[in-house]
Amino acid sequence: MKKQSRLFPIAILAGCAAFASGAAAHDNRNKPPKELPPLVIKSQGAFAAGGTILKQDGTFDPKSDNPVGMTLYGDHSYVEYQTPVKPRKYPLVMWHGGGQMAKTWQTTVDGREGYQSIFLRRNFSVYLLDQPRRGRAGNTTVGKDLVPTPSNETLFMAWRLGVWPHLYPNSQFPPGPQALNQFWRQMTPDTGPSDNNVVVPGVMAAINRIGPSVLLTHSASGYPGWLAAIKTGNIRGIYAYEPTGYVFPEGMVPPTIGGISPNVVSMKDFMQLTKIPIVIEYSDGIPPQNRPSPYPRVDLWRNRMAMGMLMRDTINKLGGHAQIVHLPDYGLHGNTHFSFADLNNLKVADLLSSWLHKNKLDVYPSAHHGH
Repeated sequence: MKKQSRLFPIAILAGCAAFASGAAAHDNRNKPPKELPPLVIKSQGAFAAGGTILKQDGTFDPKSDNPVGMTLYGDHSYVEYQTPVKPRKYPLVMWHGGGQMAKTWQTTVDGREGYQSIFLRRNFSVYLLDQPRRGRAGNTTVGKDLVPTPSNETLFMAWRLGVWPHLYPNSQFPPGPQALNQFWRQMTPDTGPSDNNVVVPGVMAAINRIGPSVLLTHSASGYPGWLAAIKTGNIRGIYAYEPTGYVFPEGMVPPTIGGISPNVVSMKDFMQLTKIPIVIEYSDGIPPQNRPSPYPRVDLWRNRMAMGMLMRDTINKLGGHAQIVHLPDYGLHGNTHFSFADLNNLKVADLLSSWLHKNKLDVYPSAHHGH
């Protein structure tokens, strides 16, 4: 065992050295950001929303440490927000993906501004979620065993940074071992079982408190994001970054595609998604439909994108307004699963801004009366 404990950090250092070597050609893109004007906000704060209470049977005795009659509050969401001086009408609610928390939308791994600050500068109030049993909303009413499981190398490939330990030649992921170190350290586990019957109500409670707003989802929050939009009338639009789950109405359910199965909802519920504008965005590095990838976790994205196209078509066939945004089609190449935090995230943000403008979701309160 002692021998293993000495070798393990050496292996990590060797991997970082190889990563740094593979990224050396891109170091010129990792320059310090130009100085920006001060970021002025009107207010900021945080709150918990939703949740349940676990109570031990019996009557609490203030003279005893016995847990009889005691309570535990958990399964809520946590929300951090900032409001600009002159906010637009609809706030942006940003929901992290799997293994992530609100940090994913904040400062990028190489120190640039993330979506939180970018869209504050564009006069949107920004609300960052930590979903129930994750991050700052970690109090859970149902426990689980947390087993440390090394998996970074396969995630490096699944999230299409490159083929470990090298970035793709055109990768927009910030190069260098320091950025990769920050990237891995923004990950956080679920503290309890992953359960959409807990997660969705917790997020809905937050959105209902925020009021009419635009929801941004990423990866694993894509599927519960559709469910939240179905169940609350306060979501005015969804911009989904590479969702891993898709929904279809009964009677219009496609077959499984390469291990990616559709999720079924009632036609009545699905019709709620036809009432709001929706974008499903995919980045670069997704294999063409006729050319499978030799890497299984990468190839899943080929099948997810195919399922996403079918969901778009189903929404539009029923009178909705959904579109696919594939970044290479817009001249943006080399983006990863985390396009909103990549080196060109300002250009990625511009696509969101254009969609918000097109759908009149960037109006100011005094200039809009339609919703």
